[in-house]
Amino acid sequence: MANPKTEFDAYVQEDLGKQKGIFHPVKAGMLERMMVKNVAITSLHPNEEDEFTFPDVGPSYRIISEYEQQFRRALDTNQQVFDEPLIVEKLRPQGYLILNGHHRWAAAMKVGIKKIPVRIVNLAQESDVQKMLEASAHDKRVALDLDEVVFRPSDDPYLERELRFPHNIKHKQRIRLGIPALFYFLAKNGYDVWTYASNYYSIDDIKHFFKCYGVDVVGIITGTAKPIKNKSENAVKMETLINNRYAETLHIDNDMILVTHRGSKEFEEYSLEATPEKWSKHAISVIKKIGKHEKEK
Repeated sequence: MANPKTEFDAYVQEDLGKQKGIFHPVKAGMLERMMVKNVAITSLHPNEEDEFTFPDVGPSYRIISEYEQQFRRALDTNQQVFDEPLIVEKLRPQGYLILNGHHRWAAAMKVGIKKIPVRIVNLAQESDVQKMLEASAHDKRVALDLDEVVFRPSDDPYLERELRFPHNIKHKQRIRLGIPALFYFLAKNGYDVWTYASNYYSIDDIKHFFKCYGVDVVGIITGTAKPIKNKSENAVKMETLINNRYAETLHIDNDMILVTHRGSKEFEEYSLEATPEKWSKHAISVIKKIGKHEKEK
């Protein structure tokens, strides 16, 4: 009797082999991202940058088995099978690359589910980063984490006003009080704003989101939670392009600002301790101090 684990491992490796030299990510249009909510399971492809496909890590068959049981119970009782969609990226010439949800995909295959709910996102590729850098006229930048610093829970008392209809339908995130003013100050004073997120947001959605607040961001990198041990050549190239472009980078966290310089491993640390309603005002004050210090060097 064939080993199911061996069969599935072989299927994954065979699919990865078929992708090489033929498949590559492309941008999905707005209409496709809005309208395509379910796709055939055979249209989904495993991601070579995910631990799920690493030969020395591989899928967790315990997790797959748990999802199998969950899916079968849902099907037997006519309940909704998937709590949330798989996050995918469009591929050329066909299909979608799995970014998040490999174990649910595997369980669905074993159960015999034909279609899976998906959310299509557009991530930054090397060509996108090149265009972002070409759009910049500055040699200084600020880097902020969207999920940790910019976005806040909806019950936070110190938030920017919610976007008006119809933008609030597309953009559910709420942002920290003063973020638009901070971004405006940075752009006015010669800094490019770069935002990062471990979550898989579409870069076009994030850019439009900030435009709704009257500010612009030069760089948008999402889906940064991919395993470091198998970092793609594309990811390395993007990091190199960005690092070589800027002489100075300010890393703004919730309670500090770190300053790094191109070609140096040293950094300067500035405390950013302020009450939530004055966080942005204090950040601007600290950045002014950093600018003054840099001029005096």
